[in-house]
Amino acid sequence: MEKKTDKPIAENGAKLDFSEDMSYGDYLALDDLLSTQHPLSEDHNELLFIVQHQTSELWMKLMLHELNAAREQIKRDDLSLSFKMMARVSRIMEQLVNAWSVLATLTPSEYSRFRPYLHHASGFQSHQYRLIEFILGNKNEVMIRPHRHKPDLKALLEQELHAPSLYDEAIKLLARRGYTIDNAERDWSQSHSYDESVERAWLDVYQKPDTHWDLYELAEELVDLEDSFRQWRFRHMTTVKRIIGFKRGTGGTSGVGYLSDVLSVELFPELWKVRTSL
Repeated sequence: MEKKTDKPIAENGAKLDFSEDMSYGDYLALDDLLSTQHPLSEDHNELLFIVQHQTSELWMKLMLHELNAAREQIKRDDLSLSFKMMARVSRIMEQLVNAWSVLATLTPSEYSRFRPYLHHASGFQSHQYRLIEFILGNKNEVMIRPHRHKPDLKALLEQELHAPSLYDEAIKLLARRGYTIDNAERDWSQSHSYDESVERAWLDVYQKPDTHWDLYELAEELVDLEDSFRQWRFRHMTTVKRIIGFKRGTGGTSGVGYLSDVLSVELFPELWKVRTSL
């Protein structure tokens, strides 16, 4: 006999039998996903730390999916699709900024109870984060070394190290559109540094937005992207400072000092400097 409480569900057509069909959990492989949290201590708060970092890695996987696709669209001079992809990445970064607020509920005393179990494991070793930095143009061969013990990851990072970044492709596009760029082709394994010819090109774009509307929009999407990235980095630094102060990171870095230095890196320097020139 059908229970009275089941009637509204049945009347709305909800499927209730998944013995021979794919369910929500099946589609998302939830049995596998939810079984990957393995705290090493008995401390209640370690699960928060694991889930925080695992969900961040999932968001970073999506970011790389979008950034790689956006770069391909810029190479093809199909900017409209790239705008949606970059905007999505900026919104993902907002999610990651907010996620630090959850981790910030962890007090120094709570973290100290399970921190020894991490040994030298650190977010500094995230290969996905390193790929994001490389595709955004912050290149450094040294950052590949923590992955030398995993040839597949090492090869992936080396490939990205030597590829033009998202911004490099934007600069190459400026050259294809007729702007004189002094270093449109260079050693892609090095981070981009300020180039006056690039600033001149962006200045013309900003002075004539109606004439160069797609390039103008590209410039603003890039600025939005770096703005969001800086906020993510800043929230990371303040959360670390709140929880461990000025202790060294588990990965061996100076912790807050290292994160503070990283904040000074400008990915797209001409797009920031051009604002003063306008």
